[in-house]
Amino acid sequence: MNALGLFFLVAVAIGGVVWVFVYPYLSGEKKAERRMASVARAEPIAARPSRGASKSRREQVEGTLKVIDERRRKAKRPPLSERLRQAGLSWSKRRFLITAGALGVAAFVVMLVLERSLIVALAIGFAAGGGLPFWALSFLKRRRESKFLNAFPDAVDVIVRGIKAGLPLLDSLKLIATDAEEPVRSEFRAIVETQTIGMPIGEAALKLYENMQVPEANFFGIVISIQQRAGGNLSEALGNLSRVLRDRKKMKAKIQAMSQEAKASAGIIGALPIAVMTLVWITSPSYIDLLWTDPLGRVMLACSAGWMLCGVLVMRKMINFDF
Repeated sequence: MNALGLFFLVAVAIGGVVWVFVYPYLSGEKKAERRMASVARAEPIAARPSRGASKSRREQVEGTLKVIDERRRKAKRPPLSERLRQAGLSWSKRRFLITAGALGVAAFVVMLVLERSLIVALAIGFAAGGGLPFWALSFLKRRRESKFLNAFPDAVDVIVRGIKAGLPLLDSLKLIATDAEEPVRSEFRAIVETQTIGMPIGEAALKLYENMQVPEANFFGIVISIQQRAGGNLSEALGNLSRVLRDRKKMKAKIQAMSQEAKASAGIIGALPIAVMTLVWITSPSYIDLLWTDPLGRVMLACSAGWMLCGVLVMRKMINFDF
């Protein structure tokens, strides 16, 4: 037995060494890396008279992108106050935490009275106070982002038409802040108000991504900021952005349509055990009562619920597409 184990360890070690040192040469990874390095290697280029202006503009664009990247890294984990604002709630952080704590205490007391089990009451109270409010906050945030994405391409089209008609960018933004649907109207009103107090319009547009963390808002802020710093045809850039936004919207709708069959199948599979248990309880209550009256039945019921939850999460991961 020891010899077999030693042979297995030696085989694993040899296989690991071969995988690390020999496989890259056999699979062509080293050759691909050398080719990419030769392509990416900087070559000396003869100087041209107009090189200085293009280099200056490129440096401006690179600096703008670095600033945007830093803002995105900071916005990945926003504090609770910003998450409340992103969800469209006017609550303060203190009010939200007090509401979550009160909900947890209420659930704990109710379960302690009904079940008379301290462990179960603590688990339900923790889930109600520490999980349910934050889940509801995430749900409201996603719903608000969905409404924003539905109306945002039309708002960009209005800005493009206004610029082509001769209106300044700020006046076009004011049109959106006045006539667009929520939450686009409130977000663009924040941009206009921020610009009014002295912030450059490019910086104000970049703050749109902080309040609405979707790629489309980031694209808009990048286009406005780069155009304000480096110049260029703003109507053409926003027109291209509008086309990209509409293509992304069409792709999202196409993905949703193609995944509806899988979602329906997942819903049927997930609801089938619960439906069967309900029918058995209606027709033969004494046959299924052991699941919640006997201690072993409760353990089996809890294990079944856990496996069901794992299956539902796996199916959800399989049918949700990120693009």
